[in-house]
Amino acid sequence: MSKSRRNFIKKTAISTVGMATGFSARSYGKILGANDRVRVGIVGFSGRAKGSLIPAFMENCKNQNFEIVGVSDIWNRRRDEGQAYLEKKSGNKIGTWRNNEEMYEKDEIDAVIISTADFQHALHTVQAASAKKDAYVEKPFAETMADARVGIKAVHDSGIIFQIGSQRRSGANYHAANNYIRSGKFGDIVMVEMTWNVNQPGRWRLPELTKEIRESDTDWKRYLMNRPYEPWDPRKYLEYRLFWPYSSGIPGQWMSHQIDTVHWFSGLDHPRSVAANGGIYLWKDGRKNFDTMTAVFDYGPADNPESGFQVVYSSRFTNSAGGTKEIYYSNAGELNLKTNKVTPNGGLEARHANKMGLKAHKLDEFNLSDAEVEVVTSANTGKDNTTTLHMLNWMECVRNRKKTNGPVEAAYNHSIANIMTTAALRTGLHVTFDAVKQEVLAGGKVFQY
Repeated sequence: MSKSRRNFIKKTAISTVGMATGFSARSYGKILGANDRVRVGIVGFSGRAKGSLIPAFMENCKNQNFEIVGVSDIWNRRRDEGQAYLEKKSGNKIGTWRNNEEMYEKDEIDAVIISTADFQHALHTVQAASAKKDAYVEKPFAETMADARVGIKAVHDSGIIFQIGSQRRSGANYHAANNYIRSGKFGDIVMVEMTWNVNQPGRWRLPELTKEIRESDTDWKRYLMNRPYEPWDPRKYLEYRLFWPYSSGIPGQWMSHQIDTVHWFSGLDHPRSVAANGGIYLWKDGRKNFDTMTAVFDYGPADNPESGFQVVYSSRFTNSAGGTKEIYYSNAGELNLKTNKVTPNGGLEARHANKMGLKAHKLDEFNLSDAEVEVVTSANTGKDNTTTLHMLNWMECVRNRKKTNGPVEAAYNHSIANIMTTAALRTGLHVTFDAVKQEVLAGGKVFQY
């Protein structure tokens, strides 16, 4: 069983991608007609699924002719709760599957929404790709490079429509920011500052549920997938975001959203290097992932080390001052995605420029929310909510077979940045990326969890 579990991802990738059906990736796009109802399965009835993804789906499903038909969850309680919740919300009968294998074997769906534990996302994507099911997948995509590589390959080989849950990519203000930076009017990015601060000792804690769950009510070995076997631990099942290697914690949960915008706006796939540190400074509740961290990234062309910019990312659970911040700086000012304003703040003043024979360099001020921008979605949902728009974009792409706002390449690239950060945090070493071998290197050696 242990050997089988460790070989899970290898077997899935080699044996089933492209072989689950007789359809090629090219012909798959012809399966669903414009008037056919798209049947969707929920993979993991999580808090994120209940609180955000399913409501976003419900906002769009009638107009798009989509329908949730069942829930796959290895915990019987979540399975039953998901069924009851969806039947109440939709008014339809909802089926249940004990696991994904059972769901795909019955072949009663066309697509899936995956919202499981962080380390499972890429592996569950492989299963969906193997069954030729389009997938909306929560971030982070992967917490190890091995999982990231097999996940992106499965999506490419199968031709499924894939959307990573980086919903900023469907926000009008973010599209406006990207268009503005790419136009050249902003100037070269010279620095990016990002924060995500909360004061929440209970964040990612589920103390009552951990007392109630029993190993016999779920499938612990199936949960572990390709992670090393260890005895049943209800905290690692329910509070997995606090425990490596089931989650990287802050990088996978929060940083993945923000660092993705750096890749999007700059056109760079990943950092050149990362240095980071942090610790469990206050919430000493048995967690293994840090409650406070800071990472410093170097971004720029690999073949031109003298060109580029720095990103500083910091996050803490212990004091919420500063909140969430994303500010891009050029020599002429700043683009602030908290205020949604472009301003000349910090731009080159005439009194300093003249001394060097230069001209003052200042941006014109405007609001990103006022910019004319086309977001790739019809967006007529009654709610200006990025998750709702992101879900709609996925649905539309399932129909038209076009690339989503959050393609698998974006998912893969934020995973590289996350894994580089995790490596720096856990080793204390300077971390780089081997683009040829697609490996994260800590102190020149391949990082292994």
